[in-house]
Amino acid sequence: MAKVIITLGNDISTDDIYPGRFMATVLPTETPQFAFFDRTEFNAFLKARQFPAGSVIVGGENFGCGSSREQACSTLKGYDVTVVAKSIARIFLQNSINLGLTVVICPEIDAKEGDDLEITDDKVINRTSGKTYAQVQMPASRKGIMDAGGLIPYTRKLLKARA
Repeated sequence: MAKVIITLGNDISTDDIYPGRFMATVLPTETPQFAFFDRTEFNAFLKARQFPAGSVIVGGENFGCGSSREQACSTLKGYDVTVVAKSIARIFLQNSINLGLTVVICPEIDAKEGDDLEITDDKVINRTSGKTYAQVQMPASRKGIMDAGGLIPYTRKLLKARA
């Protein structure tokens, strides 16, 4: 079971997730402090780590639109959250897969902050409301990379298996 820690609207940009003025900070160990920096209450909540690992950020349409900055994904991965959104911008989706940020595309998702979600291989169940929503299935190759923790861990895993 995963708790929804924030519900966001449509067109959440990479600049909202990781403001461009912090682009000089690129290390995945340092980027999390700037997650949603201009949403001061939520940024403070994240930095205080007042939530369990695997908690959920719910987004609307076009989550992660804007620039191609990888830091928008690494900053969220640093908090071990899952993004469930109605749709995810193409570049953000690919960066998420490459970095191992768990993302779920769920076009009909309806959830509020504090709701408990169960995420299975093919659906998202809002245990608070009792409603079930279908996921858009990710190709097995992309899911395998994401589940391995990103492209580098996935490649290491393949190389080890071949050795």
